[in-house]
Amino acid sequence: MAIRPEILRAGDTIGIVTLGSPLSADVINTGIQTLRNMGFNVILGNYTYSYDGYIAATEQQRASDLMEMFKNPDVKAIIPSRGGVGVAGIIPYLDYPVITQNPKIITGYSDITILLNVLYTWANLITFHSLLLIDFKPSTPAYNMNQFFTATSTLTSPRRLENPPGMPLISRVPGNVTGTIVGGNLTSFVDNLGTPFEIDTKGKILLIEEVHEPINTVYRHINHLILSGKLRDCAGIIMGECTNCDPAYGKSYADLINEVIIPLNKPLMTNLASGHGTYKMAIPIGAQANLNTYNNTLTILEPTVHI
Repeated sequence: MAIRPEILRAGDTIGIVTLGSPLSADVINTGIQTLRNMGFNVILGNYTYSYDGYIAATEQQRASDLMEMFKNPDVKAIIPSRGGVGVAGIIPYLDYPVITQNPKIITGYSDITILLNVLYTWANLITFHSLLLIDFKPSTPAYNMNQFFTATSTLTSPRRLENPPGMPLISRVPGNVTGTIVGGNLTSFVDNLGTPFEIDTKGKILLIEEVHEPINTVYRHINHLILSGKLRDCAGIIMGECTNCDPAYGKSYADLINEVIIPLNKPLMTNLASGHGTYKMAIPIGAQANLNTYNNTLTILEPTVHI
């Protein structure tokens, strides 16, 4: 069983880090003020506002910011400012035994996906495919906030995951499987196949979502998962949204699911509100879950934080 981080309470300290691409100071400041208005104390990594082209700072500098947050006993949760690119570069510079000994809530999506899965695999830590700092703003849907705080600030268990009203989960291949949830942004974890940090899908429920990629590129990534055995090894598949993914050669995301994913004959649920979509379900990476596509339910079977 993976390690559950400590529950997040009002008044706790949240650490903000920039682990991939840089983010404008105005957006960072909006997120910080929103968290403070919610009653949280906020501290910043040394390189939160840094800018070095398509990355915020060197791999070692960004990794050191993250490690300092894990080592700080006052910090209860770590929220990256954004994803972008470059998060994989920090992974060799992290001290996983220290992280295991100092478990914290860490959340995000997009390029943060690779970090979430590596922390589960290498530090045995439950992480959260949920909000980034960019999402802490007045216009964020209440659904997204409720999802984040239900996952990180309650002990609710078992917990059935449900999309917002009007956006049904759709079961496409029947089955009933229990396993650990892994995955997230397709590009992010496919990029690390063939490295020591590649995603382990054996016996697991695999979440896939994507953004800003034409469908022929999404097909290429899915085919990479097939050839690498990752879709053969998994117990079940959850397809999230493919946000702003343009059709290519007359084929859509729905076509790809019908023609490539369904024939794999794995228990399959689609249309999950995830990652880059307007609505963002909080998925605990490393937690035990049940995917039952006979009755169209996805249930987290254990608390994802502890007192």
